[in-house]
Amino acid sequence: MKNTNSLSQSHKILFLNTLAFTICFACWTLNGVLVTFLVDNGIFHWSVVQVGWLLGIPILTGSIMRLPIGILTDKFGGKYVFSLLLLLCSIPLFLLPYADSFFTFAVLSFLFGMVGTSFAVGIGYTSIWYPKEWQGRALGIFGMGNAGAAITTFLAPSLLNHFSINDPQNGWKTLPVIYAIALVIIGIAFLIFATNKKIENNTKTVSQMLQSLKSARVWRFGAYYFLVFGCFVAYSQWLLPNFMNVYQTSLVMGGLFATLFSLPSGVIRAFGGYLSDKFGARKVMYCVLSSSVILSALLMIPKMEITTTGPGVLATKKGIITAVSNEKIKIGDTDFAVAQRKTNENENAIFPTKSSWQQVVVEENQTVKKKELLAKGITVIKFDANMWVFLILVILIGISWGIGKAAVYKHIPEYFPTEVGVVGGMVGMIGGLGGFFGPIIFSYLLTATGIWSSSWIFILVFSSICLIWMHYTITKIMNEKQPKLSRLIDTQ
Repeated sequence: MKNTNSLSQSHKILFLNTLAFTICFACWTLNGVLVTFLVDNGIFHWSVVQVGWLLGIPILTGSIMRLPIGILTDKFGGKYVFSLLLLLCSIPLFLLPYADSFFTFAVLSFLFGMVGTSFAVGIGYTSIWYPKEWQGRALGIFGMGNAGAAITTFLAPSLLNHFSINDPQNGWKTLPVIYAIALVIIGIAFLIFATNKKIENNTKTVSQMLQSLKSARVWRFGAYYFLVFGCFVAYSQWLLPNFMNVYQTSLVMGGLFATLFSLPSGVIRAFGGYLSDKFGARKVMYCVLSSSVILSALLMIPKMEITTTGPGVLATKKGIITAVSNEKIKIGDTDFAVAQRKTNENENAIFPTKSSWQQVVVEENQTVKKKELLAKGITVIKFDANMWVFLILVILIGISWGIGKAAVYKHIPEYFPTEVGVVGGMVGMIGGLGGFFGPIIFSYLLTATGIWSSSWIFILVFSSICLIWMHYTITKIMNEKQPKLSRLIDTQ
């Protein structure tokens, strides 16, 4: 009976943690929709780079503060840290409607971005309630709170449009207040219903707790998390303006498409925990990183139209041109056919299409030499980057990253049972920095290249680095410690 009651209590804490994390994640990615709306409707006139900073600033706070918040969780327990976090972060959201400049908006975004540290609190507070055999599933279920990004991308655009019907200039100000009220409600519920629990006999100093960060695997898994979590956060915000610009979707439709990326990625994290428990994090990460390389390589191909020189028509003999038309050129009695452009070109084709034709460059009665150009060749290669194919690829890479997020965190409570908050906070901080740097890097790449898909080139390069790093590490272990390979692979 005691075990049953204990497990029931654990499940209650897991439910509260997941609910709070979901709301926090929705708030954390608020700027992705709100800033896009404000710029798109001319309420604020921010540049592409300024927008990139506003998308990234809340992610920065939620990332760099994960480590100290993780330490506080290990020291004082998750109930009070989580409650205080929820209540304090509601204040800048209540103040956001009063922001009237880029600087003010940036400062308040920096402050409410603290909700992103909820991950470090929840990881430590969840793991302490569950035995080793439940860790993968419990942390995977908690991690489903990432789907909070889908709440924002799905509901926020419609709410913004609704609030702006009667007051186009100030209607948006209602949305951050709603988010703030949600944080207050969850914060109070946490105080009332949660039971505090912390690591027993935890007498380590902060300096001693930080010693675990010298382990190479903390930084290696941090790099993986930079990709699977940080880039997930970045694209949860970046996809909305991407769809609106490249495919001319509405704000609501773009938000729906962004939701189709973030929701499955968040929900499937629990399945990723199950796979990691069953097959091991190493095998799962191999699949995740490999699929990230392949899918990003496909996604980086931009919507484009390339015009180049094609095969032309050359004179086979010298002479005088006796007739010229769009279809043929005549030298003496010899006819030279001129290829025409086809008018029934396939629009929105899935694969690249090629169209070639020729354009006459000579005139009647003109004297030409042998091998002289009569009609120049023109070839156009067109790739429409079909929106539905693009969406499917985006969903697939989101699912892959969702599985990877659980795989990365599989070993933390197993190898750092008394420093889950610290190590989880550190890995989460490194990963969260991906969410901060992502929109900024993407905006600079977009400004430099003028191509929206340039962001996927960054993903391809970083995915390849992670895959090579992991394979190098495993190969090194195989060469040095082959007899104990199966046990050592995931502990290096």
